[in-house]
Amino acid sequence: MKISMSWLNDYTDITGISPKEYADKMTMSGSKVESVEEMGGNLQNVVTGKILEIKQHPDADKLVVCQVDVSEEEPIQIVTGAKNVKVGQIVPVARHGALLPDGTKIKKGKLRGEVSMGMMCSHEELGITPAELGYEPEYGILILDPATPIGQDIKEVFDIGDTVVDFEITSNRPDCFSVIGLARETAVTFQKPFSIHEPVFKENSENINDYAKVTVEAPDLCPRYAARVVKNVKIGPSPAWMVKRLKALGFRSINNVVDITNYIMLEYGQPMHAFDLRDIEGKHIIVRKAADGEKITTLDSIDRVLDSSMLVIADEKRAVAVAGVMGAENSEVKDDTTDILFECATFAPSSVRITAKRLGLRTDASSKYEKGLDVNNIIPALSRTCELAEQMSGGEIVGGMIDVCAPIAPISPIAFYPEKISAFLGIDIPQDFMVDVFNKLECQVNLDKMEVTPPSFRPDLCLQADLAEEVLRFYGYDKIPTTLPSGKATKGGRTDRQKLWVNIKNAAVSCGLYEIMTYSFTNPNIFDKLNCEDDSEYRNALSIMNPLGVENSIMRTTSLASMLEAISKNYNQRNPQAKLFEQAKVYIPTTKSELPNEKEKLAIGMYGNTIDFYTIKGAIEEIFLSVGIKNYRFEPYATSPVFHPGRTAAIFVNDEYCGIVGEVHPMVRKNFDISVPCYQAEVSFEVVEKAATINRQYKPLPKYPAVTRDLSLLVDDEVWAANIAETIRKNAGTILDSIELFDVYKGKQIPANKRSMAYSITFRSDNKTLTDEEISKVMDKIITALKNDLRAELR
Repeated sequence: MKISMSWLNDYTDITGISPKEYADKMTMSGSKVESVEEMGGNLQNVVTGKILEIKQHPDADKLVVCQVDVSEEEPIQIVTGAKNVKVGQIVPVARHGALLPDGTKIKKGKLRGEVSMGMMCSHEELGITPAELGYEPEYGILILDPATPIGQDIKEVFDIGDTVVDFEITSNRPDCFSVIGLARETAVTFQKPFSIHEPVFKENSENINDYAKVTVEAPDLCPRYAARVVKNVKIGPSPAWMVKRLKALGFRSINNVVDITNYIMLEYGQPMHAFDLRDIEGKHIIVRKAADGEKITTLDSIDRVLDSSMLVIADEKRAVAVAGVMGAENSEVKDDTTDILFECATFAPSSVRITAKRLGLRTDASSKYEKGLDVNNIIPALSRTCELAEQMSGGEIVGGMIDVCAPIAPISPIAFYPEKISAFLGIDIPQDFMVDVFNKLECQVNLDKMEVTPPSFRPDLCLQADLAEEVLRFYGYDKIPTTLPSGKATKGGRTDRQKLWVNIKNAAVSCGLYEIMTYSFTNPNIFDKLNCEDDSEYRNALSIMNPLGVENSIMRTTSLASMLEAISKNYNQRNPQAKLFEQAKVYIPTTKSELPNEKEKLAIGMYGNTIDFYTIKGAIEEIFLSVGIKNYRFEPYATSPVFHPGRTAAIFVNDEYCGIVGEVHPMVRKNFDISVPCYQAEVSFEVVEKAATINRQYKPLPKYPAVTRDLSLLVDDEVWAANIAETIRKNAGTILDSIELFDVYKGKQIPANKRSMAYSITFRSDNKTLTDEEISKVMDKIITALKNDLRAELR
């Protein structure tokens, strides 16, 4: 919302307040200032000058040499080709170093040998329209009023040195989408008086009911519709003061009647529309729903097709406006219009928003109606319209007003407890200050009942917390002292699930991984990049009803694609290495009537010169260790289309499938524009959670010595190291302390399809020192089991 600081002075005195001070204080009081623009800032060093002498240029027939008084020590010489300059005229003079609105910089120079110290300007060169001047100037240099002082800045002459402030207004404050609303905020912020001009106009002795009739067929969509008739208007240009104000706020002047409606929308925040009364069939306004397929040509000359969800303003034959959005060409104000019907109404915000979206037609009016407008603002706005119409068009106000209004619900008061507000804010604020703020905001304060009733234009005030916010924003956020938190400690903290995730993340970070966060929605084409078959379970994804775009139209069923996109981004940003992890959610559809299953996954991805399969496998083992998981294993897995078939493993925890880890398939890497080997893992948090141990029990250091035995085996290539370790573990009993594979060998001394694997096995008892006989007995049992189960041979 843009506002002119000079316009604000109509309601509250801000004279002497600098734009910077104004912007800072208004932002601190809750009305955020986006920008401050000095109007005429691109028009510099242009002053008024009086032509003292004009001589023919000695070397150019079409040029003259002028001596111009600009209130300096001596007149300056200017060479011009303008034909309308005469001695004694007052003209705008751009001196050496001047800047014009189109970016032109004026410098002294020579024209055909004669020195020129500047340039005399036309109204176009100054960026001033005839409407702002109030008359149509002659072609050539702009001739000013003879009484204009010499040497005066041209911005002061035409009053174009205003300051425009652009506010970012939140949608819950529709009252601030108006000059009056922001003026009220300004007055309270700067502790200034605030007043609104009471419109004054004269009605004739006629009755409006003889000129027009209004019927509202959809009161749920149009709570209030009011109309006034002004006859014998004269369509013409608006006065310069209005043109300047409209231009400052980004509106182009059209004619006096249309300009009035725009002016009221800016001043009161209430959109209006003007109908040519002679074009209203039967002089009857009907507010109704459109028929399916009904057509209308709006003021932008575009034919639009309506449907029954849209509200229209119609006469007895056809629609004459799309309610709250835009009027129709069939009833617009024309140059020969004499009788005007001004409408002022409120419409259901959702109806206007849906209509504007379906028609692809969002206007200044619709953007205000969408916020929800105050029904009590209609009559003051309509009265102000009549006042301006009488002043600017010579119109005659027909007596009476049509006002079709549904019952207005009373505003509920809010309980007012000053001590609770102070406690809530953490600072003692006097009750008198609170009451003063509420009164200035036009709230009704009842100290007998300790209630505050907000005005109808403040629908955002509903709770005592809202009152506290109003008090604090005008008291000053910067006045809140810095204090330590106080109060009794309450039992709480993290849940077991949260603690588990903290342990996992800490372990991942200790392994050199960086946490990332990615979106849960993705592109349906992602499954093609993952090389998934048409019947892949990954493709069974949940579609989003209102996606931001095709690339975000489904919920992900796997975290692998999101991690690959993160790896790809890092790789293509020339990061030599990346080790990433994410606490990711995937969404598995169930039935149409049920919500999807949200499953949490631990996703890991990495690449780099020193990274291989065992790097990511080691990270997973470290994470399992951090949450107390010991019974896990990795088995070869070759059926995933995402991973390299010979360098991938399935992860099992307590014999339950937990996830997958491996090198990404070269074709998948290519699809993601990754040229180096990269590795990924996706681990089910659900399985980890069941097996994890949050509460640890610690044992004292061992009292008795350990005994170590080495075991060298000859096994088939198909035998997994994990199977050997598992067999040893099952047969070693309770005295087993640890197993370590310390050598794997294949060579000439080893038969084909065989390999040598050497293990270091450590035994220890918590109760005594183990004897050789006890160790030998256990070792014999282990060797026998290895021979029988895995066909292993001792070397």
